[in-house]
Amino acid sequence: MVAAFVSFLALPPVGWWPLVFLGPAPWLWLARAPRLPGSHPYRALWLSGFAFWMGTLHWLRLPHPATSIGWVALSAYLACYIPALVALVRVAVHRYRIPLALAAPVVWLGLELLRGHLLTGFTMASLGHAPYRWLEFIQIADLAGAYGVSAAVMFFAAIVARTIPCEGQRLTFRPIVPGAIVLGLILGYGYARTAQSPTRPGPRVALIQGSIDPSLKHDPEKQAEVSRHYYDLSLQAVAEHDDLDLLVWPETMYRGLLLERAPGSAPPKQFSEEQYEQRLERSRTAISTLARNLNVPLLLGVDTIEVNGEDHRSFNSALFVDRDGSLGARYDKMHPVLFGEYIPFGKQFPWLYRLTPLGGGLTAGEKPQYGRAAGAVIAPNICYETVVPHVICRQVRELAAAGHEPDVLVNVTNDGWYLGSSALDLHLMCGVFRAVECRKPLLIAANTGFSASIDSNGRILEQGPRRATGVIVANTMLDDRDSPYLVWGDYPAGVCLALCAVLAVQGLRGRNDE
Repeated sequence: MVAAFVSFLALPPVGWWPLVFLGPAPWLWLARAPRLPGSHPYRALWLSGFAFWMGTLHWLRLPHPATSIGWVALSAYLACYIPALVALVRVAVHRYRIPLALAAPVVWLGLELLRGHLLTGFTMASLGHAPYRWLEFIQIADLAGAYGVSAAVMFFAAIVARTIPCEGQRLTFRPIVPGAIVLGLILGYGYARTAQSPTRPGPRVALIQGSIDPSLKHDPEKQAEVSRHYYDLSLQAVAEHDDLDLLVWPETMYRGLLLERAPGSAPPKQFSEEQYEQRLERSRTAISTLARNLNVPLLLGVDTIEVNGEDHRSFNSALFVDRDGSLGARYDKMHPVLFGEYIPFGKQFPWLYRLTPLGGGLTAGEKPQYGRAAGAVIAPNICYETVVPHVICRQVRELAAAGHEPDVLVNVTNDGWYLGSSALDLHLMCGVFRAVECRKPLLIAANTGFSASIDSNGRILEQGPRRATGVIVANTMLDDRDSPYLVWGDYPAGVCLALCAVLAVQGLRGRNDE
């Protein structure tokens, strides 16, 4: 439990991040010990991990009583990675005589990759996120992603664990020497990368952060109040800054629906062709009028309903609108949140949605989209897509392959569900790592916070308030540097995951032989 408590203190809400290099050390000390203590050591390790995750993800209980079930279930699942770490490292150290300082980061790198993909992926509150403000340390994320930073944290924790004597051993400080060498290499790379400052000025973007209780978003009588709240903040931004190239509203904060019609589809039975076309046109006209009144290009978080006769599909969208009111590209969220925006098999068994506050669930978008502002290519993403590294990197690669490599990434999100808790900090930390991995400035427009302007080195240039209103005007600087991570992606981590599988097979085989 000591490891769980110290690791908990390293992350928000406490945030004593230097402790992250000590937190995993007790787990790794157990991995190198000749024998595990107690009658059920792996059960104790799981309980340790469960306590850590229950404390770290406490905010999952806030949106709705039903989400407490997800809080417990997710914590129980994530807790499994701690006994897996100890078991696999023990096989590497005791059976194959692999040094702890090598085995621990390799195993953890593989396990974090698995966590980033399994059950749609969840990397929030990774140990490597804790030192997110130590810019020189986190620059290795453009080599191996945030996974690589977590592996580095585990390496230094292994150095600490290696100094603590096991049975019949003496206290030793010899492992500090290779630790100091590796730290020097990491910081040397970090200083070199941060010295390469981007120099091309990019678009001037206003990020509008309102403070709307999320329950109001679904109240029909409050829709006009929500829209007026964001419109007034936008008027303020435009009045104070007459040279804006783009103005961004957070996820779903434009409360009018965007109605679209599936190609070749018939209107719903209750409408004639003419009536339904008029209804579609009214939804577009309202958005166009907003842009013309503000006299600035917009990127709006909006709910989209695509109708196909009596059927319809719901999308969580980010819509570009030109200054003259012309509707541009629409990005539909490609990675909906499991149990947050859809339920597995919900389309086949619609009654499942009646047990939740989710309505009918979201349809995933099919491809990334882009718009332009002041000549720069802007690529939007939505909400917790920034939590999953491969989602953002894949979108950047796909747009680059099509000849539209993004210059700026924009995340629109509504974090109001978490009532100003540490969920805001954890989400912001994910954005820092996506900026470094892609070497792109990343802008965040978040209802209730944290909106932010993050440069391509992961430096938070400006941050909005917690659960309050604010306007950030970001003067983006574009970056021409290449990111190796965008080239080879998670292949190195995939090799580590394959090694984990080999260690698991060997561990089970040895247990059966006994």
